Formats: sequence, structure tokens, C-alpha cells
Amino acid sequence: MKKAVVVFSGGQDSTTCLLWAMEEFDEVETVTFLYGQRHKVEVDCATKIAKDLGVKQKIIQMDVLNQLTSNALTRNDLQIEAEEGRVPNTFVEGRNHIFLSFAAIYAKTVEAHAVITGVSETDFSGYPDCRDEFIRSLNATLNLAMDYNFELITPLMRKDKAEVWEMADQMGRLEYIKENTLTCYNGVMADGCQECPACKLRNDGLVRYLQGEHVS
Repeated sequence: MKKAVVVFSGGQDSTTCLLWAMEEFDEVETVTFLYGQRHKVEVDCATKIAKDLGVKQKIIQMDVLNQLTSNALTRNDLQIEAEEGRVPNTFVEGRNHIFLSFAAIYAKTVEAHAVITGVSETDFSGYPDCRDEFIRSLNATLNLAMDYNFELITPLMRKDKAEVWEMADQMGRLEYIKENTLTCYNGVMADGCQECPACKLRNDGLVRYLQGEHVS
């Protein structure tokens, strides 16, 4: 039996990955991280979606990250900034490294060999831990560290946001993802605040897809 664990935030990308995984694997579970994020309502969103879709959810407390790094995603007193050519101050140092490592530990305990994450190096806002090179490196490290055959799977790695919307549409889930996910850094559901970098990326991709600017 093929079993997968999806790193799941309740946002557009991770929900798209979850729905994809449910088509590709016999059994799917999710891991959601509570790390002091300013948009922590995303955890409630993730819980609701997991219940909607009938998949098990494991919530892991990771607010220790707040003791190690300072960023606009975990501090409400910092204004979100995204200057061209620079990594946005929403970047949480080491987040994907830590999350994927903990997700892999959990995956081994439930005898899953696949760990799925929605990172992309096409629309990745400059985050270094969204690159394919990092994922492949970590995959090798995890296999050695736990003597277990993990496969870190990144269904969105080569897709921009228009292509992610297209993927959702092909699964018949575009409206579900549009209405039920939370991507906004300010914690606003669905179309979001329209102002933060995450909302702009998400909504620009949807507009481009609906206008037919992206063709497979």
C-alpha cells in the first residue's frame, strides 16, 4: 500500500498537493505546524479541510522557531516588506528544513515513505529553502539520518501560480481551493487582503489562468 504524508498549512499550494496526493496514494495523512505564525488561523483552516476531505491531521507545535529567528511572519509588530531583488522579510530561516525533517520523522512512525510539500522554485519569492537543489539534498540527508527510504515529492516545483490553479481545475477543485484555503499573511480567507505578497502572487496567478494567458 502506498502511503504519503503531506506537509499541510491549509493554503492554496498545500491543499492542491493534498488533493493530488489523494489521487496518487492509497492512504494520505497530513502534518500541520503551529510555529507562532501571524496568520495562525491557517491551522484552523487546515483542520477544517482535513475533516472535509476525511484525512488524518497531526498538529506539531514548533514555536521554538520564534526563539531563533526574527521575521514578519511571526512578529505582528513588523511590517511585511518585499523589495525587488531581496528575500522578503516573511522568510522564516530554516522553516522548510525543520518542517520537512519533522514530517519525515512522523512519516517513518506511520510507515509512509513519501513526504509531499508544495514548495516551488518558479514562484518562490526568493526563499532559498524552496529550491529543488535543497529538497534533493535534504532527501539524501534524511535517508542517511534515519536509514529509511524517504521520497520528498514536490508536485509544484516547476509550476507558477497560474499552473497551480490549472492543476486544481483539472482535478475539478478550483472553486473549492479558491473559497476554502488561506494563503494571506494577514489571515484573510479565500481571496485575502489583496495587499500582502502571498495574496498578490495567488490572485495574479488566478487572473492569468482565467484569462487564458497560461496554456499547457
